[in-house]
Amino acid sequence: MRERENIRWGVAHIYSSYNNTIIHITDISGTETLAIGSGGMVVKSHRLESSPTAAMMAAKRAAESAIDKGISGLHIKIKAPGGQNGPMTPGPGAQAAIRTLSRVGLRIGLIEEVTPMPHGGCRKKGGKRGRRV
Repeated sequence: MRERENIRWGVAHIYSSYNNTIIHITDISGTETLAIGSGGMVVKSHRLESSPTAAMMAAKRAAESAIDKGISGLHIKIKAPGGQNGPMTPGPGAQAAIRTLSRVGLRIGLIEEVTPMPHGGCRKKGGKRGRRV
């Protein structure tokens, strides 16, 4: 029988929109920030912030910082803009960021989708007849 490995878990909060990708690694409770990286930190051009390449570089930077602080496994929470008017699907950087986190050597635990969903609330924009294209 295999011995149970001693893994120190953290949580990777990945916010991925069509404008940027932000990777925020915290301890298991989510209160203490261990590492952070975003697409805007690693590319010069604004139009490249949301690209998978920028997400890979940002995830690598955040993961290396978390590994230095003793994290060896991550639970992942993916968030798209969502809410009242934002898209419910994550941007192009989310998948690249997850792939990079696993390639760096971190164990991946749970992968959870935490996009905010509207329930009731304010009236959606577009008027009585909706958006006419």
